Amino acid sequence: MSNPPVQINELTEDRCWQLLAGKTLGRLAVSINNEPDIFPVNFKIDGEPAVFIRTAAGLKLAAAVLGSTVAFEVDAIDEETRTGWSVVIKGRATEVYSTEGRLHVEDLGVEPWVDGARNRTIKISPVSVTGREIPIPSNQD
Repeated sequence: MSNPPVQINELTEDRCWQLLAGKTLGRLAVSINNEPDIFPVNFKIDGEPAVFIRTAAGLKLAAAVLGSTVAFEVDAIDEETRTGWSVVIKGRATEVYSTEGRLHVEDLGVEPWVDGARNRTIKISPVSVTGREIPIPSNQD
């Protein structure tokens, strides 16, 4: 039995930020030696709007802040009902150096899931915010 076709709805930027506010795990996409790479990351957003990621020194941090742009993606998918949403932010990543900026990140409560020193912070300032949603069909019983 085939599944009925589904409709994909574009999300407003405001709705994208609302959905991101309820999540803490996303994916950071960077270019390393002209090859794409994707890293799972913990994050928080704030009202600037911006995305903040705590990380360690290393390849991910260097690629993010030295590259021209990054992409950041978060989604919530229910495979059983074939519903869900996805938000993609494209923008410029910078490292947070100022004391004020570091205190702001501490107040946001960005908590890495993995052990080890994660004392560096990436801030993504968005250039574009897009999202798509596959809603529960209105004719579902």
